[in-house]
Amino acid sequence: MSHILRNHRTAALVGAAIIAGAACLPLALNASNAVAAPSDNGGILAPNGSFASIVDADKPAVVTITTTMKATDVSADQESPMDEQFRQFFEDQGIPLPRQAPQKRPSQQAMALGSGFIISRDGVIVTNNHVIDNAVDIKVTLDDGTELPAKLIGTDPKSDVAVLKIEAGKPLQTIAWGDSDRLKLGDQILAIGNPFGIGTTVTAGIVSARGRDLHSGPYDDFIQIDAPINHGNSGGPLVDRSGNVVGINTAIYSPNGGSVGVGFAIPSDEAKAIVAKLQKDGSIDHGYLGVQIQPVTKDVADAVGLDKTGGALVAAVTADTPAAHAGLKPGDIVTSVGGESVKTPKDLSRLVADLSPGAKKSLSVWRDGKTIDLNVTVGTNEEGQKQAAAESPDAQDQSSGQPSLGIGLADLTPDVRQQLNLPRSINGAVVAKVAPDKSAAAAGIQSGDVIVSVNDRPVHNARDVKTAIADAGKAGRKSVLLLVERDGNKTFVAVPFGAA
Repeated sequence: MSHILRNHRTAALVGAAIIAGAACLPLALNASNAVAAPSDNGGILAPNGSFASIVDADKPAVVTITTTMKATDVSADQESPMDEQFRQFFEDQGIPLPRQAPQKRPSQQAMALGSGFIISRDGVIVTNNHVIDNAVDIKVTLDDGTELPAKLIGTDPKSDVAVLKIEAGKPLQTIAWGDSDRLKLGDQILAIGNPFGIGTTVTAGIVSARGRDLHSGPYDDFIQIDAPINHGNSGGPLVDRSGNVVGINTAIYSPNGGSVGVGFAIPSDEAKAIVAKLQKDGSIDHGYLGVQIQPVTKDVADAVGLDKTGGALVAAVTADTPAAHAGLKPGDIVTSVGGESVKTPKDLSRLVADLSPGAKKSLSVWRDGKTIDLNVTVGTNEEGQKQAAAESPDAQDQSSGQPSLGIGLADLTPDVRQQLNLPRSINGAVVAKVAPDKSAAAAGIQSGDVIVSVNDRPVHNARDVKTAIADAGKAGRKSVLLLVERDGNKTFVAVPFGAA
């Protein structure tokens, strides 16, 4: 059952979390506290019964990263954005997360610990951004115990990747990038890192899932693994049976602070490209479009005359943005960017984020029953702006049901405008009544909602809405696409006739 989509434009970064999130360990922990939950790996075995040759080759290239952080006054009972994102992700799937009791946090300079791996013999190291975020001092401990100061070469918070450099005075052991795109569910993997600061540790498991979206940014495409990773593993390598890096261990789901077999890693094919950019430029300027987008469900496709689902439906266009300058409109469905196919809103998010500001690209857009091309000059994603961002899963679920017409309409009189606090620039018809036994109610349509367009056709009153709906039925459409204004936000909802 679908509900009207709400505007969720959260862009939390993949960061350290106490309950669930990054496995970056605060050094306030002592040995007596470093007890993880038991984990059963199900007897994972290498073909010859041992991973020893892989460990022998890779372990010397794995490092421990210790950082001195800027002191903060945040109390321990305040939940971080990443905590909240993980809480939402798992509670949406019926998995409640317990809340930790408030704790006093001493006022002192903080230290944290994570992991990393060496990719070049001259000392270039890859880790997570959250491992070194806000650090005033970074030290790297090699596998042989040598401790060296590290220089920050570059960082990208949106992908949670950072690059460091150390000067060891000698060639260092390295670990090679692998091909994460070739990973399949059930493939064996190893996670290497320094959990709880007890020393470099190797754990084995399998690929549990691909393409996990934790709603932390445009690059969410995590590999889910059951190999135990814990606080301190962040930034360490996830390696395949060839000993090559196929991921960067980044986050865990845990109700108790220890591993329960649900870990997440950034795919190497994504990380490798980001690392190369950071080595070259030190930072990454992500592209910016200026739209709110949502999925194209079957109902939406039927309403706009598409023969299949796919693409990203533009729900709103921010004024004076690249999207507005290019001529994008609410109701447009973006199907490709620069010739690359857009099958989901996440595809558009990632394609836009990967573009450099100033890049000129052609957008293929479905509008008024045909495909048109628009030329856009990509903007820069400055602080406070958001990339083209897909609605969160709860919003996506809300648009995927069987909505239907079953509403009473009224004109926007001055009294109604005043009651709804609507500006004079908003035209349409107000929903005065919703039949509880019709799919409009199930779709989330509420009394007080204002319908401002039907199938991309602007409406000014109740009569216009009824006429547009009738015309859609006469044209053989299976559903109508309503643009609804509620609480200052606009969103689309598709209403199929067949479910009336």
